[in-house]
Amino acid sequence: MKKAWILGLVAVFLLAGVFAAQAKMIHIGETQIVSHPALNNDSKGFKKALEEEGFVEGKNVVFDRRNAQGEMSNCYPIAQKFMDDKVDLIHAISTPSAQACVKVCKGIPIVFSSVTDPVKTGIVPKLGKTGTNVTGVSDRWPITLQCKMYQRFVPNAKRWGTIYNPGDINVTFHIKEMKKAVQAMGGKLVEAHVSSSAEVMQAAQSLVGRVDAIHITSDNTCVTALEAVVKVCNQNHIPLFVGDRDSVPRGAIAAYGLDYFLVGYEAGKKAAQILKGKKPGEIPAGRATKFTLWINLKAAKIQGVTVPKDLLKKANKIWDVNGKVVKGS
Repeated sequence: MKKAWILGLVAVFLLAGVFAAQAKMIHIGETQIVSHPALNNDSKGFKKALEEEGFVEGKNVVFDRRNAQGEMSNCYPIAQKFMDDKVDLIHAISTPSAQACVKVCKGIPIVFSSVTDPVKTGIVPKLGKTGTNVTGVSDRWPITLQCKMYQRFVPNAKRWGTIYNPGDINVTFHIKEMKKAVQAMGGKLVEAHVSSSAEVMQAAQSLVGRVDAIHITSDNTCVTALEAVVKVCNQNHIPLFVGDRDSVPRGAIAAYGLDYFLVGYEAGKKAAQILKGKKPGEIPAGRATKFTLWINLKAAKIQGVTVPKDLLKKANKIWDVNGKVVKGS
């Protein structure tokens, strides 16, 4: 009888533990401006970091993932939903998404990632410990280093073209730096503007005959429709370079930039600290710093570029002329 009583008591405690675990499900709202490989990898890295810290989707975490489909006006309704639902934490991927959440979601911990300049865009007052409900990881790209790297692929290029949405403040910082870098190398930057992904093909065609090479930076509008740019470059033998590595297998010759999985991973580690009780404002916001070189020899051949041997040695990942990965993984 006593043994049965003890077993019954144990069962009660186990059930209580189950109910307590269910009651402690953590709700995370994740919002990103648009779907493309770099931002999608950011999301994957964030999830991986949380899992390593014991926060597993379906076990003790519920994600509400939202996508603005490239429309900045959609960012605010998404942020408002997170506020209405009183989520425990928000992961905001991209500048427009983070800006909306910071303005709308007062009091909710926010971790941003893939944001170029979180200070100038009003997301945080400073890098380091912000003293607010916001922390995160900036993906400020090494624009000058990228420009110098790509010049080594096409040393005779003087007229560099780029396509971007001037309404995205996240991109304009990069464009200003790119313009200075190209001018410092004795060249000229030719700009083509778009307001939606549907305009990218026409913008790329407008650069034919006006540029020696094209360099696409962190413009989500253009990257979403990168295949249109690739098509124009392939047809007209215009060397195409990009800032995000995930665009290389899509048809660009090279990218010297960030691993967006690691950007999201670092953001996830910050989120885990918050979920364990630390205040967001006490967790330093900072910049990602690790850069790698990816090269696509198939794209180089189609677009008329012979890649220098020293750059092949330097590359972390290479696709051969048949589109097969022959270095890196």
